[in-house]
Amino acid sequence: MTADTDGSGAGAGELAPAALRGRLAAGDPVTLLDVRNREEVERWRIEAPSLTRVHVPYMKFLAAGVSGDVTDLLPAGIREPVVVVCPHGEASAEVADQLVAAGIDAENLAGGMEGWARLYDRTAVAEGDATVYQYRRPASGCLGYAVVAGGEMAVVDPLRAFVDRYRSDAAALGADLAYAVDTHLHADHVSGVRALASATGATPVLPRGAVERGVDDAAAFETVADGDALDVGGVVVEAVALPGHTTGMTGFRVEDAGVLLTGDSLFLTGVARPDLQEGADPEAQARDLHATLTDRLARVPDDTLVAPGHVDAGVDEGPAVARLGDLRDRLAVFGMDETAFVDHATRAGADPANAARIVAINRGREAVDDDEAFELELGPNNCAAG
Repeated sequence: MTADTDGSGAGAGELAPAALRGRLAAGDPVTLLDVRNREEVERWRIEAPSLTRVHVPYMKFLAAGVSGDVTDLLPAGIREPVVVVCPHGEASAEVADQLVAAGIDAENLAGGMEGWARLYDRTAVAEGDATVYQYRRPASGCLGYAVVAGGEMAVVDPLRAFVDRYRSDAAALGADLAYAVDTHLHADHVSGVRALASATGATPVLPRGAVERGVDDAAAFETVADGDALDVGGVVVEAVALPGHTTGMTGFRVEDAGVLLTGDSLFLTGVARPDLQEGADPEAQARDLHATLTDRLARVPDDTLVAPGHVDAGVDEGPAVARLGDLRDRLAVFGMDETAFVDHATRAGADPANAARIVAINRGREAVDDDEAFELELGPNNCAAG
């Protein structure tokens, strides 16, 4: 974008969220001018090592447009171009236009933070008789998966906001949607299992332990427990009990591809929190999670590829996976005794935004429309311990 210094009256250009992500993933220096209010900024933001963040609320630009010079609101020597962001891309478009009129190279982030939250990447994790794809939402770090084999597709931990995406990907891959699966009752995002099953005829699947916590429409689901298997185009996808984050947390092993979908149990930088299940004792949950690491996962070969349910929000490219043996070697939690582990895992931070309502929705006890569901889950997932 070239600033309007010739009197042509050209306004600021629009930068697509995917283009911003590409710059940040490449390590390009970017100045992000955030014009949201402080509460919104503190709740969630775009994260990247090469990002310089400047916060000036929109109302200050509104006042400066009438009585002052908008450039006075910016730090001296600010690096250009400046990318302006607000919740939905409207206020930031006004600010970007003001900056261009003042001779500053500025762009508006199209769709604002909502546009950023709609970014959703799909990359292949492993290929064989079954291909495992990872879905990543950079805004929150939420990960989901598709297992594709023999003309069928199972989606694990789908997000309601991306039901149409799973449908279009299945069509592009020449697969019928056979299963929509959750690893547990999520507290950080609205599940897409019901919506995906309704839209496609896929069989909705929940762990038996999740249903036992109370799911109002339990009869609509096929349930699985440890050792049960789903047949996806002739490939076995085996349920593996990995409790601790919740009593019903269940991973899924795609042995043909050498992949274990660990959901919210083992992450690439640590383990899941044990304190988000309503009514459960966090210390007891932490002991169960320790047993998951030291007993249940001890039976899994080192060369198994761990594909977790979350990763830190950010702009990294490529799948977020690691060999189980490598995680055993580098993560401190594998060397902790039970007492030390419980102390570590129960040092909880902030809960996911709107966790209680999201759990109620995912249990079928509350209904919201798509727009409200999308708004409820915005922000960091906050499901990791430590």
